[in-house]
Amino acid sequence: MGTWQGALRPPVFRVSQPRPTYREPLPVRGQSVAIGGAAGAAWMLLFGLIFNGSARSYVWASLIAGLVGWGAAAVLARFGDRGVAVGVAASTGVAVAIAGILVAYRLAGGDWLLW
Repeated sequence: MGTWQGALRPPVFRVSQPRPTYREPLPVRGQSVAIGGAAGAAWMLLFGLIFNGSARSYVWASLIAGLVGWGAAAVLARFGDRGVAVGVAASTGVAVAIAGILVAYRLAGGDWLLW
């Protein structure tokens, strides 16, 4: 009855600390963030190169690819590598922001791209 019954290891206690120190079970590493960033950038570049006929098609393709990328990042964050999820979400977010800047620039000139 006095032994540890849980599936995980108990928290690590240091003598000098009054509170327990818990270990992160799935730490985010810089290498996996970089891999996710490269994968997200390649994903957005692929959509940008395929749909490069006009600014309107580029913006719509970027929005759709960004939503799909964010969905993949959410699935990775829940069931996979969280570092890759951070990289994918960051790079697709930057690409969607660039598309938003393009929409704002054209809107300042009097042209609404999304309709």
